[in-house]
Amino acid sequence: MLAKKDRSNFTKYLQVSHVEVNEKTLGVIGAGNIGREVIKIAQALGMKILVYTRTPKANEENLKYVSLEQLLRQSDFVSLHCPLIPQTRHLINKETLAMMKPSAFLINTSRGALVNELELIEALKSNRLAGAGLDVQETEPPKQGNPLYDMENVILTPHMGWKGLETRQRLVSILADNIQSFACGHPINVVG
Repeated sequence: MLAKKDRSNFTKYLQVSHVEVNEKTLGVIGAGNIGREVIKIAQALGMKILVYTRTPKANEENLKYVSLEQLLRQSDFVSLHCPLIPQTRHLINKETLAMMKPSAFLINTSRGALVNELELIEALKSNRLAGAGLDVQETEPPKQGNPLYDMENVILTPHMGWKGLETRQRLVSILADNIQSFACGHPINVVG
């Protein structure tokens, strides 16, 4: 991890390859609220969008729903935004990683167990995948000596995507609304 190793060496960035996202293809797996916000941002950056979801919306413009295999084969970046349920555990594994372009990047800000971490590490070590950005891992906190720590093509953050004050306040508000709606017999925000 370049940021951890070279905190004070700001010229190190000259050695890191940069990738423009304009005109690149982002594959979004899971198009719930968060996935849709990611899509909006990516579209503003000029990215082409492919979407794989269990519940496509027929009347949405500007979204191209595809099979998981098509998304993996065509995407330059794959971003995970689906819940962890039995059908999605290790959704990203040796077989699905093999479908991805060697130049592709995997981004997981959803649930760590969506990715088989050992098989991801092998794909990264063997250059079958260009890199990964992970805010979540299969085991949290990760064990000391986890190979992901020392890989220069990996960016790790400590499951912090939800930790902002406003985010936590919104989470409590949503939780209260969910409990009240469930008690009234009209559950909302049902996942799975």
